[in-house]
Amino acid sequence: MKTKKTFDCVESKARVQRELMREYEERRGEFASYADFVNATAAKNPKIAAWRKKIGPARQTVRQ
Repeated sequence: MKTKKTFDCVESKARVQRELMREYEERRGEFASYADFVNATAAKNPKIAAWRKKIGPARQTVRQ
């Protein structure tokens, strides 16, 4: 018997993307591009920083 799914991954991803875009629009003057914004935001998160350190420099940044 399957248990009822209580978490919608697609909706969660869409919500996070909307929140990031909203924050970027508010702070647009601070960054040269959306990719710069995403990289700067990610660099502030300790979990993401640890993950980036683990995967190596070739895959650490969002590219335009």
